[in-house]
Amino acid sequence: MSFTSRSLLATMISIALYGPSAFANDALIENEASPTAEEELALVKGMCLTPDPSEGDPNNAPIRITADQAEADSDASVTYSGDVVVRQANRTVAADVATMNQQNNTVSAKGNVYFHDGTIEVYADSMQNNLDTDDAEINNAVYSLTCEAGRGEATKIEKQGMTYYRLRNGTYTTCPPGDKSWQFTATSIEREADSPFADLYNARFEVLDVPVFYMPYLRVPVGDERLTGFLYPTISYGSRDGFELETPFYWNIAPNYDLTFTPKYMSNRGLQLNSQFRYLTDLGQGSLKGEYLGNDEASDTDDARWAYNWSHSGRYEDNWLFNVDYSKVSDVTYFSDVDSEIGRREDNNLLQTGEVTYQEEKWNSTLRVRNFQPLTPGVSSNYRLMPQLTFNYYEPELGYDLDFGFLSHISRFENDDSTKPSADRVHLEPSLMLPFATPWWSMTTEAKLMYTYYNQEFDPTVAGLEDLEETASRTVPSLRMLTGLYFERDTDLFGDAYVQSLEPQLQYLYIKDVEQSDIYGSYDTTILQTDYYGLFRDRRYSSVDRIAAANQFTVGATTRFFDSNLKERFNLAFGQIFYLNDSGRNLQEEGESQPNYSASAFESDFNFNDWLFFHGGLQYDASEKDMQFANAALEYREGSLFSQLNYRYVSKEYIQQSLPDNNQIDNYTEEGISQVGFSAGFPIHAGLSVRGDYYHDVTENQMVEGQVSLNYRSDCWMITLGYNQYMVARSNVNTQPVEYEQNFSISFSLLGLAGVSSVGASSASGNAIAYGRPFYLNN
Repeated sequence: MSFTSRSLLATMISIALYGPSAFANDALIENEASPTAEEELALVKGMCLTPDPSEGDPNNAPIRITADQAEADSDASVTYSGDVVVRQANRTVAADVATMNQQNNTVSAKGNVYFHDGTIEVYADSMQNNLDTDDAEINNAVYSLTCEAGRGEATKIEKQGMTYYRLRNGTYTTCPPGDKSWQFTATSIEREADSPFADLYNARFEVLDVPVFYMPYLRVPVGDERLTGFLYPTISYGSRDGFELETPFYWNIAPNYDLTFTPKYMSNRGLQLNSQFRYLTDLGQGSLKGEYLGNDEASDTDDARWAYNWSHSGRYEDNWLFNVDYSKVSDVTYFSDVDSEIGRREDNNLLQTGEVTYQEEKWNSTLRVRNFQPLTPGVSSNYRLMPQLTFNYYEPELGYDLDFGFLSHISRFENDDSTKPSADRVHLEPSLMLPFATPWWSMTTEAKLMYTYYNQEFDPTVAGLEDLEETASRTVPSLRMLTGLYFERDTDLFGDAYVQSLEPQLQYLYIKDVEQSDIYGSYDTTILQTDYYGLFRDRRYSSVDRIAAANQFTVGATTRFFDSNLKERFNLAFGQIFYLNDSGRNLQEEGESQPNYSASAFESDFNFNDWLFFHGGLQYDASEKDMQFANAALEYREGSLFSQLNYRYVSKEYIQQSLPDNNQIDNYTEEGISQVGFSAGFPIHAGLSVRGDYYHDVTENQMVEGQVSLNYRSDCWMITLGYNQYMVARSNVNTQPVEYEQNFSISFSLLGLAGVSSVGASSASGNAIAYGRPFYLNN
């Protein structure tokens, strides 16, 4: 309902400017050369006509009046009649008769009154305007917004001055004409011209002309601004929590602060109070989330259950950066029992971290603190970073085309597990890089010197820690040379022209084999997955507690096919490592013989005519005839119709190799990971659509998760029905029976109201493979 002060003045201003002394020149009588009134109105009806700033003030634009005839009564009045049309800039007014009374300075228009100010058009029986007070009345008005959804009716529109409007017995809806799905009605709808809100008195919300609720006073948004009030409720039913009802309330505290407060009733647990406070200041933006369940009726204890999170990201001037992410819950089973926006049931830890960074053009430094709240019973084995100070320096133009880099950090690691050591660590890593590139050839040479010093605190009587030293240091030099070629040619496939590229790569990596048994290797270090792109890394571990020796060549190649529009349609990559000695190989037992090459890695993407897509990757060990891991996704997508079949596999041996400290792997998997999933969504008819997902554990031959949702969307409202069933997490696959949780949900939205987002189907719980587009290159 975006009324403006100028929309009701177009006729009045024009008639006042063109009085009896000038009407003969400017009130144009229709002739063969002039467009008819019907033709003029056809150009603007239903159109969004925003003013052009380059054309200046619309009030100063020339005014054009057309009418069948004009009659002046001395100095008392002037009357235009017969298809009167007044045009000024993007404003249009039409009526059967328009009269200006010069004695009391009033203007009236009667008969088929129509006006359009660019963003709203109104049809009415009559209109009166006092030019001295700028008050106006429009009788029996039907209005519609032309730049956004919205329309309604009013027995009378009253305008007071330049800024205040009142609709008597008015209605408002975003449904198209003839659709009475829902509407707001009120005995009075009032709005200030500059206000983003409209006030409704004796307001009713009606569905199919049937009143659903009544409020003596209601404020609704009519712009993009936020507004304090209730948001849409959500209703669901689940086997765990029973009937659920959420009724969020939004408080627009200030332009840069707001609070959403959501009471959530669960028939099996009780009343939970949730809130989210958001802020935006000169120091950054962030949010505070809180959840509180005073008495969980489904729990064995009477203790309150709660969770909260504080996240912040900010910048001060151009040099200082701030980041905080701190979460905490009342107990370790909170997420497995209660749906939460702070964490998920699959989480084993909650992150509690904060950091401050200062940066200049060639260097930066960060002070970081990181802690975890464990969500598993027993003593946590996670290391706290208390704290870490990093310093990094870059000199891209040292001379002789060399780039210089210097990475360093000082860290303190602490742990609650008495069987694991604590440590202070200092790491210094200078490097020199010589890059070279042409359109068809590139080569990068890099040399590093990695020095690390440890001061370790541990109990030497604990098994596995006998070889550690209280103070230990290590210096490891490395050399890496990576070169690549680029070739391309024109080719034909199935009668179509393509450009095919061939991109071979060769890398030599040398990392000195240095004794590291006196250093604990898992303060913040874990092994990295070795896919095709990982073959060309210069390290096997994520941090510096373990620096794997290497003396090896990595050979790989990628071929790509581009269509006539240079859009990539297919690629295939293959790579493998060849060891020159035992450095870098995984020798499971002392003296064990292994081949001098690694497993082969493959990656491929395919895009057929932008409707069929494929992505796949695998790692195969030819010496063991073992598939270590694989993933694939095949998708058909056209418009709102899609279907995707995906699969992932990780062998048990590869998991054990990647997680050597996990000696309880049999509790989680007997044969590794093998999961297949299927997702599909398609329209049924006239706004009705369905979406479904199913995920199956092939190894255990059981469903992991399944969900389906039915969605109906009209022009002005939407409803979604959903059903979800997923496997509850278990701690041991051998002893615990399979348990599933079931949930039903329903959500409803009114579409077109400002600031209100539509509601869609619920997302996957996280137990299975989430939906993802399988082909990311150039599409």
